[in-house]
Amino acid sequence: MRITEIFFSIQGESSYAGRPCVFVRLTGCPLRCTWCDTAYAFHGGTERSLESILAEVERHECRLVEITGGEPLAQSEVHELISALADRGYTVLIETSGALDIAPVDPRAVLIMDLKCPGSGMEDRNLWANLPKLKATDEVKFVIKDRGDYEWAVAKIREHALTDRHTVLLSPVFGELDPRTLAEWVLADRLPVRLQLQLHKLIWDPEMRGV
Repeated sequence: MRITEIFFSIQGESSYAGRPCVFVRLTGCPLRCTWCDTAYAFHGGTERSLESILAEVERHECRLVEITGGEPLAQSEVHELISALADRGYTVLIETSGALDIAPVDPRAVLIMDLKCPGSGMEDRNLWANLPKLKATDEVKFVIKDRGDYEWAVAKIREHALTDRHTVLLSPVFGELDPRTLAEWVLADRLPVRLQLQLHKLIWDPEMRGV
């Protein structure tokens, strides 16, 4: 696998936010979201063997691991890594755009699917056929840039009854949408979602890598 970085930090997003977590960031992504904060993972990286990745994860002595990118499912070898971690008793989170088929993912992993709102510029890449394949333990995320994104997300949440089965996460684009504004929209609509901030960006410099 081509790996951009492996690091130990505080999980900044999802219902697992606040927990220590080992992050394995794979290189490469077929999408180009306007607000992407990990463009440095599009290219480069280092070819790593499965054994070397597992050994580095183990050194951090943490049982929560997130595989992210880029888009981790763009590398077919990732499925071997996911299963190997699950076999060793790790809780495995997968951060995915939802633009690629999730059917091959080991069902022991927790998927955090980032559905792309219009403000991302990647709305047409959403693979809607993925939604019925999600497990009840998987989570769905919308990154909200403006009111248009919010209304689009609300429509999709209701159309697909997402909150009936999944934890649904709404996250403001960092530095573009005031979290208070998003909170007020959620409260006004009595929307049963989880408002999330990127906790790692509040703790450390938002431009830092490896946090």
